[in-house]
Parts: sequence; structure tokens; C-alpha cells
Amino acid sequence: MATSSSLSATTGFASSFHGTWGTSILGDDHATMVSMTKPSRVRVGKPLKSGPMMGNVNEGKGVFAPLVVITRNIVGKKRFNQLRGKAIALHSQVITEFCKSIGADAKQRQGLIRLAKKNGERLGFLA
Repeated sequence: MATSSSLSATTGFASSFHGTWGTSILGDDHATMVSMTKPSRVRVGKPLKSGPMMGNVNEGKGVFAPLVVITRNIVGKKRFNQLRGKAIALHSQVITEFCKSIGADAKQRQGLIRLAKKNGERLGFLA
């Protein structure tokens, strides 16, 4: 206690700290608590498979949906998706050329391509 009274005399404040940093910060029973705790096990199950990210809300609807489904079943899914991708790319080129001929800017062209996609969904081309 002589050190705290001499400390208060020299610096002007007294300290109530009378232990080590381990006991004052962590508490006296920290070592017993650490030895009593068991590591918890976390059970990890199989990850859930989510559905496809892009889905068509009009799946199976539209005038052309039955024709699209029959064609996909006959040709095969892989080949059908290749043909569909080529058709979409060709249609986008036609829209781009149309926009160039009328002097539409890129934002208007993008809007027309989005409108074509919406119309394709409604008609059943993307079924």
C-alpha cells in the first residue's frame, strides 16, 4: 500500500489496482473457466441446392410454348439452347441495325432488346 500512497503523493491520483493484468482484466477464475469449456462441434450437413437463378415466370404459358417444349424434347436440351442462343443473338443484331438506321442511342437500343425479351416470355418463346 506504500506504493499507492507514494504514487498519489507524486502524481496526484491514487490507484485501486492491486493485482496483475491477468487477474484484473480476465478475472480470478478465468483459468478454471477455460479449462472447463469443451470445444463445441458444429454439424455441417449437405448444402441445399437452390433452383436456377433465372426462371421464366411464364413457364409453359404463351401461344408458342407448346411448340417450343416439343421442339426442345425432339432436338435435345443442349442443341436447343444453342439454337435459341443463336436466334437471340441474331435478333439482337437486327435490333441494333434498326437502331443505327433510325439514329437511336444505346439506351434506347437496350430498352428495345429488353422489350423483345419480355415479349418473347409472354409469347412463350422462352418456355
